[in-house]
Amino acid sequence: MIKERLWTKDFIIVSLINFLLTLVFFSLIVTIAPYAVEKFDASTSVAGLVSSIFVIGVLIGRLVTGRKIQDAGSKKILFTGLILFIITTALYFTAIHLPILLLNRFLHGFALGVASTAVGTIIAQIIPKNRRGEGIGYYSLSTILASAIGPLVGIQFTQYGDYSMVFIFNLILSFLCLLISFTLKIPVFQSIKENPEKADHGFKISNFLEPMAIPISIVGLVIGFCYSGVMSFLTFYTKEIQLVEAGSFFFLVYAIIIILSRPFTGRLMDLKGANIVVYPCLIIFSAGMVLFSQAHSGFVLLLAGALIGLGYGNFNSIAQATAIKVTASHRLGLATSTYFILYDVGLGTGPYLLGFLAPIFGYRGLFLAIAFVALLSIVLYYYLYGRKEREIYQSIADRTAL
Repeated sequence: MIKERLWTKDFIIVSLINFLLTLVFFSLIVTIAPYAVEKFDASTSVAGLVSSIFVIGVLIGRLVTGRKIQDAGSKKILFTGLILFIITTALYFTAIHLPILLLNRFLHGFALGVASTAVGTIIAQIIPKNRRGEGIGYYSLSTILASAIGPLVGIQFTQYGDYSMVFIFNLILSFLCLLISFTLKIPVFQSIKENPEKADHGFKISNFLEPMAIPISIVGLVIGFCYSGVMSFLTFYTKEIQLVEAGSFFFLVYAIIIILSRPFTGRLMDLKGANIVVYPCLIIFSAGMVLFSQAHSGFVLLLAGALIGLGYGNFNSIAQATAIKVTASHRLGLATSTYFILYDVGLGTGPYLLGFLAPIFGYRGLFLAIAFVALLSIVLYYYLYGRKEREIYQSIADRTAL
């Protein structure tokens, strides 16, 4: 059997677009709240809203886009999303009042939701079906790299320049995304217009969410919720336990472990299915959270970062690949948006809800509780997807044979 090519020109271009979009997101996420405080004298809570309203825009963008991709095609939606992304990136220069900044943050998030859902759908379309786990694993490394580089770039610009440099940098990246997208050659997939018998008429949940992708996406929501505690409270936690220097290397170790392990975990999923990867990942993530909650030295903190990267980082790409793998080809857009809608809900609501618990339990108690929730997610995964995997894969094989 000939192994189909994965590293095509289009695969590299789509991964690069995703990297640049995510770089813009992360360079702003660490600078926009301080910008709101310094520029508009916003309170801490309002500054938090300036940051988080972006996620609401992303969610709505994904919800709308998942359905539209079926009608218009992924490349048209990508161009639309990128043009909106450029416009809203430029509008940061015109946000002279706080309400305008809030509105633009929402619209910027909406544009990213549209563009990133299109990008996620395109990557699912161009990856060979028998290499989707491996392909999604490599593709999602672009997000990991951007999440490590983006905050560093944003902080450096504000320390040695001003906030306008962040906006100029992001505008350049946005234009670059649009320019390189013109070189994409996406295979033609049948749309709903070409398959009217597959269309869903009237208002139905299935018009906006892919039912087959919901079970694994619910697990993604819970795991995203758990990880959001690390992402949001790492700085406060390392100050409290006096491990700030080690904490500055936490995400670097996290990213390195993911980069080293992704090729193996993605390929293993393609060969053996998701279960053989997901169960160990959830156990390792839970163990990493326990270690994280009890860290008293830099070595233990960074070891926890390695385990969290190996567990959470690989679960996320496998779960995304699973959502795509169980879905019919004409609904890949909905599957992509469904997974990220639920995942973003967990990632977005986590900091707010966990913020109420931190003063009650303390950071160590909070992270230990998160470890317990992550461990319980193994049971959730088993009942929602794991026990039915063989049956689901058989139905996919039968569907493909028809």
